[in-house]
Amino acid sequence: MLVGTASQLGLIALEQALTAFDGVDMQQLRRKSELMTDLFIRLTDQELAGYGFGLASPRDVAQRGSQVSLTHPEGYAIVQALIARGVIGDFRAPDILRFGFAVLYLSFAEVGRAVAVLKEVMATEAWNTPEFRARKAVT
Repeated sequence: MLVGTASQLGLIALEQALTAFDGVDMQQLRRKSELMTDLFIRLTDQELAGYGFGLASPRDVAQRGSQVSLTHPEGYAIVQALIARGVIGDFRAPDILRFGFAVLYLSFAEVGRAVAVLKEVMATEAWNTPEFRARKAVT
């Protein structure tokens, strides 16, 4: 409400960003989201048993969006170690590791890789370093 006319540069950027959806069936995107998040949950159940993770997101796909949240007491440090390895998650206090699935450009292979990297971070305790444990203002 501070400006009478929206920024034209911002609107042009938005218009171009929306072209990624041209010809895309939203029901197909939702189905891919369901399959990807189900795969992520199945793989984390299978590969991370014994590492202290919990599932914070609903297992029922109808109650879940295109993200999955896990819990772990060392969530902050784990997310930092993942980011350093190219797996981008988000930490939410007190113990939530949140992973979003941008289905327009994320592949099923990348979902598998993310879980493999997470398993490696846990198996080697790569998260347990001062670099990753030091809390920053922004996660």
